[in-house]
Formats: sequence, structure tokens, C-alpha cells
Amino acid sequence: SGCIMMRVCHLDTCPVGVATQNAELRKKFSGKPEFVINFFEFIAEEVREHLAALGFRTLEEAVGHVEVLDTTPAEEHWKAHGLDLRPMLHKPELPEGASLHNTTTQDHGLAAALDQELIKICQPALTQGEPVTAALKIRNVNHTVGTILGHEVTKATKGKGLPEGTIDITFTGSAGQSFGAFVPRGITLRLEGDSNDYLGKGLSGGRIVLRPSRGAGFVAEDNIIAGNVIGYGATAGEIFIRGQVGERFCVRNSGATAIVEGLGDHGLEYMTGGIAVVLGATGRNVAAGMSGGIGYFLDLDESRLNTELVDALGPTDADLELLKSLITRHGEETGSAVAVSLLGDWDAATVRFTKVLPRDYARVIAAREQAEVDGLDEESTTIKMMDAARG
Repeated sequence: SGCIMMRVCHLDTCPVGVATQNAELRKKFSGKPEFVINFFEFIAEEVREHLAALGFRTLEEAVGHVEVLDTTPAEEHWKAHGLDLRPMLHKPELPEGASLHNTTTQDHGLAAALDQELIKICQPALTQGEPVTAALKIRNVNHTVGTILGHEVTKATKGKGLPEGTIDITFTGSAGQSFGAFVPRGITLRLEGDSNDYLGKGLSGGRIVLRPSRGAGFVAEDNIIAGNVIGYGATAGEIFIRGQVGERFCVRNSGATAIVEGLGDHGLEYMTGGIAVVLGATGRNVAAGMSGGIGYFLDLDESRLNTELVDALGPTDADLELLKSLITRHGEETGSAVAVSLLGDWDAATVRFTKVLPRDYARVIAAREQAEVDGLDEESTTIKMMDAARG
């Protein structure tokens, strides 16, 4: 493909035009699909030669035959002096005719997944785009609820998703891991109860609303309602959580908006986009590796903020307008007492918020705004933003 291993991929200065958005450098790209095909044909031919030397015709035949491995070069290397690989490479006695490679498929239990019922319920939405609402029970043995349904929506709409709120399903109970993972636009999943880890993992445009059971006797904002790594790798959509969550909230979030009422350590870690609103206490090491997106924190203890890449700022009027809108929706979706309290005396609440913004991201935002003022086209705007990111 033309790569000469300059190791400057992150600088947008690739001299052969492989890893760059610069139009002039892109002209130097000389790679063709045929080159890659030729490379892999060479690999395949060499693999066949190695197999033939060992007495095998296919990779499948070679699987499991550890007796043909020559470990001498590894064991005699000075770094591995004294290392005994025999336990690792022991070949067990097997019944005659037993296979050394995989011959059966694993039953993942997908036929019994709760999503199969969801797909039946949501047929009007999948086939005619008609609104569907439903209510179901859920248990913590139900994992990745909504994911297979989301796949069906993506297939039916060719990736566009459905109009907002087309599918609206309310669950009561305790959800297993990865509730609402990868859910696309048009699906709203409401959970009245609690959730395990990875809620909203890879969220792709859908909406997730989590609140305690309506009969719960505890104070929601003082209790943990969901586990760790909520919103991991989300790209779009919304998450509203009435209550606290565990560690690594919104790790690698790149486009979703998430609101929570308290979180553990390492919140917003490696976040690259989107918005996170935290209406409660945080753990340590907030915003470690955060290179994009915006965080808004109520009564932030700045000693817990990792300032290597981010700054703690006062919110602008535009920020406060956005915050008020999001908190209003949070209250409407979850019945949050925190939201009601903040909105009840909004003027007093505004001074309690801190905006956390990555420095490089702030420069990119400024460059984009200036490019728009200057009337630059999309490609010129991209180049200007890349230059700003490099400082």
C-alpha cells in the first residue's frame, strides 16, 4: 500500500500519502488493491511451503500437532535460559479418531435470548415504521438486551435508524451486562430497577433511561444503580441515569450524551467526543487521557481531576443554556430529584458547575469556528483543524 514506516501517522505529515488528510500529500499515494492481493498470495504460498515441509496439506491438518514444533531456538536464547516449554506443549493422549481441531459449533443460546421476543413485538416498526411501545420483565441473566433488535433495525433501515422514539420499551427488574449495547437511532430502552456493567456499550444513536424501581424506598442519588464502564465506546445517542454508577463512566465515548448523578474512579477516561454531565460526586483520576468531548460537573473537587490533557473552566452562557436543557430532560425522563432541585433555583446552581475541556480539542473547536467565519470549504476546514490539533 506504499507505507514506508515513517511513524508519523498521528502528525498528518505522511510523505507517501497513506495516513493524512492533507490533499497535497494524498496525491503521493501510489498503493493499489492489486499490491495487497499480491502480498497475501506470497504469504499463502510461503505458508503452503512450510506446511508441506512438515507433512501437512492444510492448516487444519496441522492444528494440535505440537510435536513438530522446534523449541530449541527459543530455549537456547539467552533471555529464556532455563525455560521449560514442555508443560505448555504437552500432547495429551487422545482416543483413536479424536480430532485435534474444532469440529463442532458452540450454542450461544441466542435462540432463547430476550431479544427474540422483542423482535416479534417490534415487527410493525421493523416492517412499516409504525411506533411500538411495550413493557417487559428483565433479569440479570438477560445479557446485551436490545442488541439483536438493534441489528434488525439497522438491516431494515440500511443503517439509517428509525425516527426518534419509534420503538419505546420499558423493562422492570435487574438487567445483565451490556444492556442496550450498540442500540441504534429510533430505539428507546427504559429500565426501572438496576443494571450490571457495560450499559450502553457502543451506543449508536439510541436512548437509554435508567431509574430505580418506582417502589424503591432509598434515595436514588445516594445509591449506585449501575455497574462499571457505562457508555463504553458510545458513538451517538443519549443515556439518562438517575443514581450513581461505578468506575470508568463514558470511557472512549466519542459522541453520546450521558447524564449521571455520581460516579467512581476514572470517569471520562480516553473520551474523544460527546457530552458527559455529572450531577454528583466523582472518584479520582477524572478525565485521564481525555482528548475530546466536554464534561460538566456539579461541585467538582478539582483535586480529583487529571489535568494532563484537560482544563477546568467556568461554563459560558451557551454551556449553561445547554446544561439547563439537558437537566430538564433528565428530570422529565427519570423523575430525578436532583434535577428538580437544581432547576428550582437555577441561578444559584449555575455557579456550581465546572466545565472540563481538553486543551487540544479547544484549539480544534476554535479553528473550526474561525474556518466557518472565513468561509472555507470542508477540506480546508479539516486541514485547519488538524493544524490546530498539532498545536
